[in-house]
Formats: sequence, C-alpha cells, structure tokens
Amino acid sequence: MGSFYQYYERVIHLKVCHLTSVHPTEDIRIFVKECSYLSEAGFDVSLIVGNSESYVKNGVNIVGAPVESTNRYVRMINGPRSVYKKALELDADVYHFHDPELLPIGLLLKSKGKKVIYDVHEDVPQQVLSKQWIPKPLRKLVSRMVEGLERFASNRFDAVVTATPTINERFLTYQQNSVIIHNFPIMNELIGEDSADATKEMNRNKIVYIGGITRLRGIEQMVRSMDEMNQESDHPITLHLAGAFAPASLQDEMEKLDGWKHVNFEGYLNRQEVASLLNTSYAGLVILHPEPRYIVSYPIKLFEYMSAGMPVIASDFPLWRGIVEDAQCGICVDPLNPTAIADAVKYLVDHPVEARAMGESGRRAVMNKYNWEQESIRLVELYNNL
Repeated sequence: MGSFYQYYERVIHLKVCHLTSVHPTEDIRIFVKECSYLSEAGFDVSLIVGNSESYVKNGVNIVGAPVESTNRYVRMINGPRSVYKKALELDADVYHFHDPELLPIGLLLKSKGKKVIYDVHEDVPQQVLSKQWIPKPLRKLVSRMVEGLERFASNRFDAVVTATPTINERFLTYQQNSVIIHNFPIMNELIGEDSADATKEMNRNKIVYIGGITRLRGIEQMVRSMDEMNQESDHPITLHLAGAFAPASLQDEMEKLDGWKHVNFEGYLNRQEVASLLNTSYAGLVILHPEPRYIVSYPIKLFEYMSAGMPVIASDFPLWRGIVEDAQCGICVDPLNPTAIADAVKYLVDHPVEARAMGESGRRAVMNKYNWEQESIRLVELYNNL
C-alpha cells in the first residue's frame, strides 16, 4: 500500500471524514480501500460508523455512532441522526458519505459550508425495484423518489464518486464533477505463497463462491449444479460457500436440495481467511441473475477470483463477457441454467492446462488494469482538486 503515491509532489492535508450508518466498520471499499489509502497518502482521516466501537487502525480514526433501533424503519431515522451529530463534533473539511439514507445529512453539512462527496456503490433506484421489504406496488414510486432525491442533492454536492461507468453516466447529468472509482481488488491482498499452481492442481475438486448468499445471486442454481456435475465427473467436486444467507431461512431451503451434500458452508470469513480459501480453490463462481442492476455492475468477486489466479465462471452478461473474454480468464454461462454451470465446471476440471492459463491470464489483467492501486490515484486527485 502506498507505492503509487511516490508520483505525487503535493498532497493537500485536508481533514477528511467518511460517514456510514449501515456498512460494517471495516468495510472493504470504505475502510480498507478508501480510508486507509487516503491516510497513507497523508490526509487526516476519520470514519464515523453506526453502532461501532471507537478505535484507530491503519491511521484511520474510527468513531462509533450509537444507533438505537428496533426495526429497519427506526434505524433509517436514528442512524443518520446519530452519524450527523458525530460529524458536527469532528468539524472536518471534507465529508464523504456512503449511504443514500445519508443524503439529507449531506445537504445539512453542505449548508454549513463543508465540502461534501456522495459515494454511490449501487444503482439505488434500480436496487429498490427488487427490495423484498418494500411492498411491490410501491417499488416504482419509491424508485422514482430516490432518483429525484439523488438528482436534487448531487447537484448541490462538490463531487460524486461512482463505482461503475453506468452509474456514472446517470450522475454526470446531475453533477459534472462525477468520478468513477472502481471497486477493484488490492493487487496482492488475495494471493500468497500457498497459491502456487501445484496447490491448485491438488484442489481440482474445490470450487468457491464468496459474498452475499441470496436467491438473486444464484445460490439455488449453484447448489443444483453440484448435483449434476458430481453425477458425471470423474473428480468429486465440492462447492465452498463463504458468506451469509439472506434471508437466513434460505439456508434451510438450500439444505433440502440434493446438491447440498456437495457443499461446504464456511460462513463469514475475514480477509485473511478469504485469501486462504481462494488460494486453495480451483475456480470461482459469480453467476448473478439477470437483474437490471446486476447486468451493468462490476462484481468485486469476479476481480478477486482473477486476483487470486483462478479461472472464473461468470454470468453471460454483455459487460461481463467483455471483461472475461478480454482477459481470457474464464467461461460465461447462462446463470439460470444449472446444467450450463455444471458443464463449465467440468470443462475446467477436465482441462487443467487451459484452466491454469485462464487463471494466470486473469491475474495479469488485475496487475495491469483491474486493481485498486490505480483507482486510488484518482481518489487522491479528486480530493486535491477540491
């Protein structure tokens, strides 16, 4: 970390405060990447997090903001209020917030003469359309309301940071100073000494999925494909799942499927444990359903698999296909077809030379293009230009 900052002759020592009321304290994009790298670059960085302990790590002053909540709706009111109170106490030069529910807080901070940045991780209006907790008849109305609020607020902020080109295109119509900061992996975070090709050769029976485990992220198709591929493959294949089920009841439903006997559920893993799992696995799955917000997304797990030097099996969306084919790092499949997923896994298992070449090619693509080190340079430049 920090090797890219040798190119800077000048870093303005701003007092910077990042805000979140819903993300975990050491969120990968917010804390590990943005806050830690800004601190490394010489900024005075604080991070306010709802319901967190207060401590210092990686040079970042983490400030907990207690949130009393009995349900989702109460949290959406009390969370921003508590975060705003802490934000005023810190009296920073720049406030950089990460949740759409903090848009009113961003406007309040802007009214006090502060520099304000809105970090847009997801296409929220599209995301609202598939939120199960919002009554279906209300989703289109809520989606339009969210888009209207983003348009109104973003035009008044000093900058917007977006995670994908598609999101950035929309925000450029609201705010000229809208910058893409891709959520690419840190180059060497997920590869270690135990990731040698020989190790992957010994683990041809081990494939992996990391991240949130939901129906729309393809868990049912993954489990069903395990039953199919183990009926025909000469190599017993196990799917290792790392993450949390949402809702929790979905796990019970998946455990009733025949393919579950070929699944090893790891639960939540920290970053070191994720690195170990990736470095001892043969291929990675990222087979999200063709939801509008997913089709134009840049899934971090795709690039993390590439970073770890393993071939990928990805949903056959035009954007994703372009990345996979350009990097020559895997196979794209119909994410709704368990047989297609099983066939792709069996191909990689039965063709280890080709699979190894895909893994090596994906790793090179991350080193040359899809890495956080290059993204962080644009983030520092954004701050300096404020």
